[in-house]
Amino acid sequence: MKIPEWVILSAKDPELKSTVRLGRNGLTEQIIQEIKIQLSARSLVKIRLNRGFAVDSEQRKEIFSHLEESTTSTLVFSRGNVAVLWRS
Repeated sequence: MKIPEWVILSAKDPELKSTVRLGRNGLTEQIIQEIKIQLSARSLVKIRLNRGFAVDSEQRKEIFSHLEESTTSTLVFSRGNVAVLWRS
């Protein structure tokens, strides 16, 4: 599926605020449910991993991929500890 240009531009917009933070509690079912709720209310959800949550880029990639699958969304953009999911 091709991601529309407006979605990509919106995902990369620095004005888009992070609404979900993953921290010391880890990747819980509550976090996944919160992301699903937010995706049902808006098309883009920006997620930020706290420093030290993932040890390297490979682990971040796995976390973002897991979130994508478990919330039936599409990963539109990721850079460092930030990812944006889109309700496609």
